[in-house]
Amino acid sequence: MSPSAASVHPPREQWTGQVGFILSAIGSAVGLGNIWRFPGVAYENGGGAFLIPYLIALLTAGIPILFLDYAIGHRYRGAAPTALRRLGGKAGRWLESLGWFQVAIAFVIGLYYTAVVAWALSYFVFSFDLRWGDDPATFFSGDYLQAGDPGLSLEFVPGVLIPLALVWIAVIVVLALGVAKGLQRVNMVFLPLLVVAFAVLVVRALFLDGAGAGLEALFTPNWAALGDPNVWIAAYSQIFFSLSIAFGIMITYSSYRKRKANLTGPGLVVAFANSSFEILAGIGVFATLGFFAVQQGVGIDELEGLTGVGLSFITFPAIVSQMPGGPLFGALFFGSLAMAGFTSLISVLQVVSAAIQEKFALSRRAAAVGVGGVSAVLSVLLFSTTTGLLALDVVDQWANNIGIVASAILMTVLVIWVRRRGPELRYHLNAVSTFQVGRIWVLLVGVIAPIVLAYMLIQRIVTLLTEGYGGMPDWYLGIFGWGTIAFIVVAAIALSLFAWRRSPDDFVAWPDYPPTPDAASRRDKEVTR
Repeated sequence: MSPSAASVHPPREQWTGQVGFILSAIGSAVGLGNIWRFPGVAYENGGGAFLIPYLIALLTAGIPILFLDYAIGHRYRGAAPTALRRLGGKAGRWLESLGWFQVAIAFVIGLYYTAVVAWALSYFVFSFDLRWGDDPATFFSGDYLQAGDPGLSLEFVPGVLIPLALVWIAVIVVLALGVAKGLQRVNMVFLPLLVVAFAVLVVRALFLDGAGAGLEALFTPNWAALGDPNVWIAAYSQIFFSLSIAFGIMITYSSYRKRKANLTGPGLVVAFANSSFEILAGIGVFATLGFFAVQQGVGIDELEGLTGVGLSFITFPAIVSQMPGGPLFGALFFGSLAMAGFTSLISVLQVVSAAIQEKFALSRRAAAVGVGGVSAVLSVLLFSTTTGLLALDVVDQWANNIGIVASAILMTVLVIWVRRRGPELRYHLNAVSTFQVGRIWVLLVGVIAPIVLAYMLIQRIVTLLTEGYGGMPDWYLGIFGWGTIAFIVVAAIALSLFAWRRSPDDFVAWPDYPPTPDAASRRDKEVTR
């Protein structure tokens, strides 16, 4: 960095240490999907047998792509657009648009993810007097969200608007405080609290009548399911969406690590901690569902709302109303949901804030306030109204199942095959890490992962085009579904065309690692001799 640049721009932010980075990365990975998605997906795809494809997916796609994110972020020291621009070199500056594609995905996810955190906060308060009464479904969609038909509405719901505004204020404050004083401190407080609160919840659930039946339903293996390709796709999908990979988060987080920072060891810790929490969530959720089934006099397979919003805000409130010590159990559950959602939310929005800060030469606080302010306004307009629930559902489907999956395919193919950076990135990982990755890592990232993800993407696109989604009208899906993808693509192209207000050569890549794939390949040959 030139002296003039150093005098204008402060040194790049860094985590204070490895523990801070690990806790922050785990906080990003452990989110709403760990609690409300994994248990239902496992139950519907072979029960205990699902753990086999799940583990294989973790080892062959989840961890390898996580390492790829780490290598790109740390090697090229920037948020997604900056790092991918540097990776592309002079002949591949167009890779910056892929970085902005990831930023746009994170921006969209942040808009609606905040709303779900706000719902969890509301229900944390509702737990103390069981405000949802005897009909949680009607309370959630009617009394609380006042949900209307598909459309566009500016009729705000005060019960959603107020907690949503509070969440956005907290997000902006955390982002403005920076990496060490903001994100790291929040995760170092919230993550241990989350683990303790959820562990207490699980222990309580295990002593409920019917808990054993619930666990038996979850873990009894259906070995025949392993012959179903859709079960394997479900496993790869769950791993992929639960690790916060391929849309800029881990690239950004790893860019704040110190020069001689171990990458692969902490990566394994993050991956297995995330999966461990998912299994813990499965135990807690299905022990509780077992109790509910006994109370209703039905089997687990007859219950509705085993995943997603329905599980968290309809099924669980109904359970809480019937169990001893329900208010405390409800407070623990929704408090855990809010903390898990918030730590993931700030990581998503840090992707956007860091990218804007780097390209437009803004201060950390200016970027946080700018990104947070614009996001908050859009989030309130879209998701605190009577049509917010339906808009959230549709946008989430398209942003995740098409946007993130397409981003992962593009990144693996372009980085490994078009720019041929696999050997260089592998060498970089091995140069700073205790756990060494072999050439098979490049094969997993460049072949296995994109093939599986391409199948997932094509299958989902065909389903959405032929069957629609949720019985909603085509015009609505066109606006909030395909319109979301169109916005992401246009934003990626437009932002890449803006001139850099700050040189992308600031905070250049670490100088003592091979600058080209050829150099990395020569190093590989020297190591194997």
